[in-house]
Amino acid sequence: MRAMDQTLIDTTLPDNAITTRDLTKVYAGKRGRKVALDGVSLDIPRGSFFALLGPNGAGKSTFINILAGLVTKTSGQASIWGRDIDADGRAAKAAIGIVPQELNLDPFFTPRELLEVQAGMYGVPKAQRRTDEILEAVGLADKATAYARTLSGGMRRRLLVAKALVHTPPVLVLDEPTAGVDIELRQSLWAYVRKLNAQGVTVVLTTHYLEEAEELCDRIAIINHGKLVACDTKQALLARLDSKSLVITVEGGLTQVPPGLEAWSPEIRADGRLALRYAPSAVPAGMILAAVAAAGLAIRDLSTEEADLEDIFLRLTSSKG
Repeated sequence: MRAMDQTLIDTTLPDNAITTRDLTKVYAGKRGRKVALDGVSLDIPRGSFFALLGPNGAGKSTFINILAGLVTKTSGQASIWGRDIDADGRAAKAAIGIVPQELNLDPFFTPRELLEVQAGMYGVPKAQRRTDEILEAVGLADKATAYARTLSGGMRRRLLVAKALVHTPPVLVLDEPTAGVDIELRQSLWAYVRKLNAQGVTVVLTTHYLEEAEELCDRIAIINHGKLVACDTKQALLARLDSKSLVITVEGGLTQVPPGLEAWSPEIRADGRLALRYAPSAVPAGMILAAVAAAGLAIRDLSTEEADLEDIFLRLTSSKG
């Protein structure tokens, strides 16, 4: 795919691709009010690969649907590429491409026809359309004239990505894009999205595959019960836990934990290894090794395990709120 339009990396553009201030959505129902978003203030830097995470029902889809113009906010402000979604809604929508969770494709259109229709809806002149180029980029060039109903689930998912790109948006939102996609297609999809991000496109990802977010994203926000509970760089979020595990293989195996190691939450794993958790900022690993030796254990092998995104996610979302 050719390089993105120069305007996408113009230094006069806003620092943030998406900005929200006190964004709130309240649904009224027979059982009372349901607060889906509760005063979310968020800055998504231009050019970032940004993860928006949270449990089911946390408010992620409501947040995205407000940006897409599918849900009306109750209060607060939101802007995309510096354009307020209320005051300049047309320009705001033109600046964003959204890949939804649902496979909402007309089964009787071909991929080429679907992209042409989408481009027409965004007012892209025929001379400026990149239909075949985009199909080639997402690996669907050989399916350009096949009916959408004949495509596999993974191919339909990639076709949704293609539809979101027809108007060359500087912001791309991927809502659970790899749900039901096999490993090979997932890797090819991420390779293409990484390429877009390297060209200056801001990518916002929601996913339940936390390992994907940890590998791909440089900044991460976590929403729980409609509230923003964390937003920082990936490294800063992981540093919050201040937790590592020292995993030890003991000569002769181990069936029970000897006394003297209780301070480090000892656990004998299924493979017989001993895991000891500690805070690196407060406890040097040498202190733990000395305690292991004092307990009469002979170390055959050892390794350390860092805290990961799943650990911080569970800590921040485990409360009922």
